[in-house]
Amino acid sequence: MRTVAFCEIEPYCRAVLAKHWPHVPCYTDVATLTADQLSMDGIFPDVICGGFPCQDVSFAGGGAGLSGSRSGLWFDFARIIEETRPRYAIIENVSALRSRGLDQVLGSLAAIGYDAEWHCIPASAVGAPHQRDRIWIVAYPNGDREPTLSLNAETPGASSPGNAHKAGFENVEGRPGSAQQNRGAILTPAIFNRGERHWLSESPVVRVVHGVSRDVDAVGSLGNSVVPQIPQIIGEAIMGVRT
Repeated sequence: MRTVAFCEIEPYCRAVLAKHWPHVPCYTDVATLTADQLSMDGIFPDVICGGFPCQDVSFAGGGAGLSGSRSGLWFDFARIIEETRPRYAIIENVSALRSRGLDQVLGSLAAIGYDAEWHCIPASAVGAPHQRDRIWIVAYPNGDREPTLSLNAETPGASSPGNAHKAGFENVEGRPGSAQQNRGAILTPAIFNRGERHWLSESPVVRVVHGVSRDVDAVGSLGNSVVPQIPQIIGEAIMGVRT
């Protein structure tokens, strides 16, 4: 897959994206981004992947769910899916979404003609020394593919997948391998420290200097991010079922 666009409102996060993908456009606000704007810029995504804000969904928050001003941005995410009609949408949030809005997310997808399946995959399932349990929802147009991506089949610690009938933008590059070759494979964490292959127990970011904007922003960005080995599993599973 090849990343063709981002949508990110935080300036520090936008700077990080610009450093690693200097030639990929980055839109500022999911609430104002439209398929027309993307198409005018020559962007027609096959896959849309994103995690909408979790503050109103998390058990650490007030429990407003998708009616909250932050987590309610899901509905703009759903609107963009409806307008662009990608082959797949990959949606991430905290595992608390299962009891604080999953029915609304699945209902939104069903209303625009998308099926979905979901899995809770903790970071520990791919070898990290912490839990960081997250729900991953994979949506696709009704009747557009095989019955299951089988993401759970070889993923230790993942819950059984659900199924319902009812922002990175990427394009598929080249021809995928067979589903049997790629489906659900576990990826060895590629974290290195002084030449040794293992997970670091802590980020190298200094966490104790409060008030220094660079460190505060960096720690906040870590909180917004995901463990990359998990979406890689999902991406490879998608490539495995595409023909």
